Amino acid sequence: MSNATTTDTKTQILDATEHLIAEKAFAGTTLRNIASAAGVNLAAVHYHFGSKEDLFRAVVQRIAKPVVARQLDMLNQLKQKTVVPSVEDLLTAFLTPPLEFISGGASPGIVQAQFMGRCRTEPEPIQSVARQEFSASMDSFLDVLQRALPDQSRSQLDWKLDLVIAVLIQVQMQAGKPNALLQSNRPKDIQNTISTLVDFMTPAMRAS
Repeated sequence: MSNATTTDTKTQILDATEHLIAEKAFAGTTLRNIASAAGVNLAAVHYHFGSKEDLFRAVVQRIAKPVVARQLDMLNQLKQKTVVPSVEDLLTAFLTPPLEFISGGASPGIVQAQFMGRCRTEPEPIQSVARQEFSASMDSFLDVLQRALPDQSRSQLDWKLDLVIAVLIQVQMQAGKPNALLQSNRPKDIQNTISTLVDFMTPAMRAS
């Protein structure tokens, strides 16, 4: 099997898994469903990824790694501009990467948004897999939020950032549905969503 064929097969399996879990959740998705949707045999799924949990982790990592890297990059840019970034700028840097990640395609972007939301509401231990992959930027943002809001304790800021994530998850899960805040993955809709969320969350973050 050539490297190109191997890559194509793995991508097909990852794409199919992403679509099915976004629609049916982890428990409602079987490896046989995934193999059928990907147009491969079940042995290929086992060969490339092993268990369903390992496959789930691979899909989460495919999204989480660039999102977290972009969050940290935006945070570093803020830190280079000023010692104490504003709460608005920090929230923008935290929320922009997971929402901008879905821009570009037709329907895949909305599916990715729904998958990101869905994967972080799964029952344990699956939810912990997603939380672990997306949490690499949390401490860095909390460190800078502590400087921006020195009167608040680390524990206060921790649960407030958890609430920011909870709202983000809800927006992602409802993406593309009637009356959803995020109606499409067009750049304008994504920017409007980011601005709305930042305006909504900033007063709550500042409140003692």
